Amino acid sequence: METVSDRIKNLPESATLAMAAKAREMKQKGIDVISLSLGEPDFKTPDYILEGAKEAIDEKKYFAYPPVNGYLDLREAISKKFKEENGLNYSADQIVVSNGAKQSIANVFMAILNPGDEVIVYTPYWVSYTAIIQLAEGKPVFVAGGLETDFKATADQLKAAITDKTKAVIFSSPCNPTGSVFTKEELQAMVGVLAGHPEVLVISDEIYEHINFTGKHASIGALDGMQDRTVTVNGFSKGFAMTGWRIGYIGAPLWLAKAANKMQGQVTSANCSIAQRAGYTALTVESDATKQMADEYARRRELVYNLLSDIPGWKVNMPQGAFYFFPDVSYYFGKGDIKNASDLCLYLLEEAHVSLVTGEAFGSPNCVRLSYAASEEELRTAIDRVKKALSKL
Repeated sequence: METVSDRIKNLPESATLAMAAKAREMKQKGIDVISLSLGEPDFKTPDYILEGAKEAIDEKKYFAYPPVNGYLDLREAISKKFKEENGLNYSADQIVVSNGAKQSIANVFMAILNPGDEVIVYTPYWVSYTAIIQLAEGKPVFVAGGLETDFKATADQLKAAITDKTKAVIFSSPCNPTGSVFTKEELQAMVGVLAGHPEVLVISDEIYEHINFTGKHASIGALDGMQDRTVTVNGFSKGFAMTGWRIGYIGAPLWLAKAANKMQGQVTSANCSIAQRAGYTALTVESDATKQMADEYARRRELVYNLLSDIPGWKVNMPQGAFYFFPDVSYYFGKGDIKNASDLCLYLLEEAHVSLVTGEAFGSPNCVRLSYAASEEELRTAIDRVKKALSKL
């Protein structure tokens, strides 16, 4: 007898992972599918990080349970990184290292939300924000930015969304799925609104900070009055091409760091010891690998922008960070059997053998997300296939 909880019944499947699974199934059948659905760097983890992990294994001293919140020297390195790169003053005790930034966010919401608490979610949003909020029995409240504003909601929208039930605000910058980047001035406008609501926490997801084409990354926690009410989420997956190592972290007010540590201690305990040593190496050994990857993403961005702009009916803006485009594809709704972005993604998977992700999963039903974390050859071929498939509608 099936006895799955209502919690799980009501929990949506990750659309990005679901689309990647469909693409893998087709590949296993021998179909040449180009997957542009996952937010996964196509680069290998840099050699210096691999060497750090190998050395940790050879030292034969990192096989016991690590502290739940991470090794002290790694947390000190993260604290130093926050101070030098972001202007944030989180002590090592305010750092919690987790099994990816996704767990970091889940720890936070599980630690702060009671049933019915509201979380303002800047839309478009990363797919798991709302699922995690709902799992923690909170209620997502959306403030949406459109293509005409580079998908960035305004401070006035934030002000209108705050109620006496608002517990937190969450956004990413650079943004997944749009690549949008909030400027310091835009963040300062948010701060102006939040100054009148000192009880509202801010969760700032900065996992893409090193893939930023504006020349300057701004952290909202570094602005006046925000340090003690901001959770800064980051990790190693994107900037260091370490997705499979599963290592993310937060800097948070001490009370919340302790609560997240308590939550993690009952669910997974610490992140893998060797992954932590790899992360420590990533932060403490000088290398230009991250910059080289970011430079390559910038080159691909120009290529993909030109290719997508040539597709009839697709509305495309130029993203300022991350490695995604988020075109409006509503021109094709009503053509053939295409009713919405989900139908279009399935059509392109079957007809063009290219996997994208529907914008419905990110709170923007007129759009699709395309990752350009792929080779130039794959990108050219994939977009050519998409263009030819759309011409049949």
